[in-house]
Amino acid sequence: MKENLIAPSILSADFARLGEEVDNVLASGADIVHFDVMDNHYVPNLTIGPLVCAALRKHGVTAAIDVHLMIKPVDRIVPDFAAAGASYITFHPEASEHVDRTLQLIRSEGCKSGLVFNPATSLSVLQHVIDKVDMILLMSVNPGFGGQSFLPSTLDKLRQARKLIDESGRDIRLEIDGGVKVDNIGEIHAAGADTFVAGSAIFGAARDSDPNCYDTVISAMRAALADSPS
Repeated sequence: MKENLIAPSILSADFARLGEEVDNVLASGADIVHFDVMDNHYVPNLTIGPLVCAALRKHGVTAAIDVHLMIKPVDRIVPDFAAAGASYITFHPEASEHVDRTLQLIRSEGCKSGLVFNPATSLSVLQHVIDKVDMILLMSVNPGFGGQSFLPSTLDKLRQARKLIDESGRDIRLEIDGGVKVDNIGEIHAAGADTFVAGSAIFGAARDSDPNCYDTVISAMRAALADSPS
């Protein structure tokens, strides 16, 4: 399997000092900055747009930025996030009229492309577009809000997605988002995930003790991953 990457979701960060929060979490061992983009249309919440992504790049963030679009329609905003410095752009197939075209658009803008699957969404679309996918993101909660509990049924879906990736022979990341914590990240990894989004588990837990220190949580996640069978 690929190297394990931890991707803190800034949805749970302190937006009054976002640049500092991102600097600190990356310095503590995180790999990717995860952006949860919600439009109060496709999902019942409203969050952030390309200006925040561009601001973090201007602030000096050089790590990969993983933009998860929970918006509909998708295509209009893709070039804006690409110009703002996104590394990955993922979207839900239900939110695009032409999934193949949107994947091509993301790549044409210089970003890596990906599809996101809600808990009740089939993986079947992958058989038609897996050649244009750099990341598969499985939601282990219903999208729209942070702090939800992990849905155990996602483990079987992870195994299905891992099998599809392995059989394709392609270089595709398998990401999980929703309820990822120290006590379940090992099981999630064993099911096939290699990229782990965690919001409240990292930002929330650290803020309760030391607002500038995420080392303990991220180190515990790394230890659980190391102990997990791959």
